[in-house]
Amino acid sequence: MSAWVWIVTLVAVLAVLAVDLLIVGRRPHEPSMKESGGWVAFYVALALAFGAGIWIFAGGQPAAEFYTGWLTEYSLSVDNLFIFMIIMARFAVPRQLQQKVLLIGIVLALLMRGAFIAAGAALISQFSWVFYIFGAFLVYTAISLLKEGENDEDDFKENVLIRWAKRALPVSSTFGDGRMMTVTETGNRLFTPMLIVMIAIGTTDLLFALDSIPAIFGITKEPYLVFTANVFALMGLRQLFFLLGGLLERLVYLNYGLSAVLAFIGVKLFLEALHTNTIPFINGGHGVHWAPEIPIWLSLLIIIGTLGIATAASLIKSSRDAKKELAGVNH
Repeated sequence: MSAWVWIVTLVAVLAVLAVDLLIVGRRPHEPSMKESGGWVAFYVALALAFGAGIWIFAGGQPAAEFYTGWLTEYSLSVDNLFIFMIIMARFAVPRQLQQKVLLIGIVLALLMRGAFIAAGAALISQFSWVFYIFGAFLVYTAISLLKEGENDEDDFKENVLIRWAKRALPVSSTFGDGRMMTVTETGNRLFTPMLIVMIAIGTTDLLFALDSIPAIFGITKEPYLVFTANVFALMGLRQLFFLLGGLLERLVYLNYGLSAVLAFIGVKLFLEALHTNTIPFINGGHGVHWAPEIPIWLSLLIIIGTLGIATAASLIKSSRDAKKELAGVNH
């Protein structure tokens, strides 16, 4: 993509983030279902329109890559909301301040993913064998997600940085107005729990980027499409958090669906690495031409089908469990 396309895109992203910051900064509140639903619908429509624009100006293949990448990243972002929900429950973040936490988390995620995209694109352009590493990492992540689903371990574990901050920094007992620092009646400056929450969100975003960036590079190698798919997946995530609410807890099989998607993309990356192979001990350093190529339309169908089945199965199971629980109460 040309420089002016990048510039226009970045300006538009910054403008949307600025509007979000103004809304949250001027009036921190818990959005209603109607407000959240309207914003989520707006961002989804924006992504669909953007993909249509790519179709018109660049062709069907790039548009299909964008839609597939956006859907994959959006699904991974929904899974990330589980952890955000646990973090905010763990640190007892007031509901009216949760919008601010989510917005800052999204900005941090965009910055981190931007850095990872730049690094990933540079590596891919120089070393095609990186696809082997990306593929193996995605399969490993898929297995980890599968075990998490089996053990129902969606808990959040505090990392070293969070534990250090809680131990070493002077932290107040209340969030106050949601700022990072507060001044006591005696004039002492203290950090608020909001700083610890930001550290938790930021470090979690870093781990999420490690999963999501290899996944989308398995769908498209174009940095512009990788970046925009991530941007549209993250936009509206704040409102989606409040829209889904308790529905997140009902998506009991989402981890299985995401595990299958990541494993599929990992295998796809490995097959593509075989096609462009330059490693001497694999086929004498030549490409393996018998390895099948998976077209983007098939990837899109597999991802949509897998996530659709996981969502439908989750809602059916949750509904049955609720009926059983209700029947047990009545008896």
